[in-house]
Amino acid sequence: MLVLLPPSEGKADSGRGAPLKPESLSLPGLAEARAAVLDELVELCVADGTKAQEVLGLSEGLRGEIAKNVELRTAGTRPAGEIYTGVLYDALGLATLDASARRRARQSLLVFSGLWGAVRIGDRIPPYRCSMGVKLPGLGALGAYWRGPMESVLPEEAGGGLVLDLRSSAYAAAWKPKGEVASRTATVRVLHSRIDEATGVEKRSVVSHFNKATKGRIVRSLLEAGAAPRSPAALVEALRDLGHVVEAEPPAKAGKVWALDVVVSEIH
Repeated sequence: MLVLLPPSEGKADSGRGAPLKPESLSLPGLAEARAAVLDELVELCVADGTKAQEVLGLSEGLRGEIAKNVELRTAGTRPAGEIYTGVLYDALGLATLDASARRRARQSLLVFSGLWGAVRIGDRIPPYRCSMGVKLPGLGALGAYWRGPMESVLPEEAGGGLVLDLRSSAYAAAWKPKGEVASRTATVRVLHSRIDEATGVEKRSVVSHFNKATKGRIVRSLLEAGAAPRSPAALVEALRDLGHVVEAEPPAKAGKVWALDVVVSEIH
């Protein structure tokens, strides 16, 4: 099982280990593309802080993030699983998994990134600021930039098993599973179910912010249980066995991604 995750805007304030070693990162087929993004990002932030702030879409209160990009090559690093600190990662709780579940997490979780393309949670990276929605002056929109490198690397990384795609739309733009890989890929939408007090009728709405927490809990439950579904249909059964309310139907056409709805009665 390969689980595709978005990164988080929130990141650890600083690294604490040795500086970045690009050659040590997973998915070496992305190395050349990573080097190009890293070079341009650092150059932009060193040369013109005002332009960097505009390009990166930073508010005045976040202008200090530019300094982190300036020092990307020399700053301390942490495992990516410690760098990302947003809602999904809080709910996933990597640090509190037992040893077996952490090992499964290192093998199965892949975090997409505007700067790195994609990394494993054990890859050591420094804190940075560069979302997939950024358009660098020399490379253009990063979502489009990464498509070529990803197309040559990700199908092999997916292997012959299930792909659980939990990325947000900006990061999903960097790689779209096709053909046979798509047929064993599943996405998840989180729906909030509640009973209308006036009518007694169930109403459902798409969860926005808190969908990240639900997705984090879904991944955690799979890791803790040692579940290893090899198809979307098997994933549906595994999630139901773990207590999740899941609704899904096979795609109408072959070679299409499965769309799963996870229904929750509480959002937190």
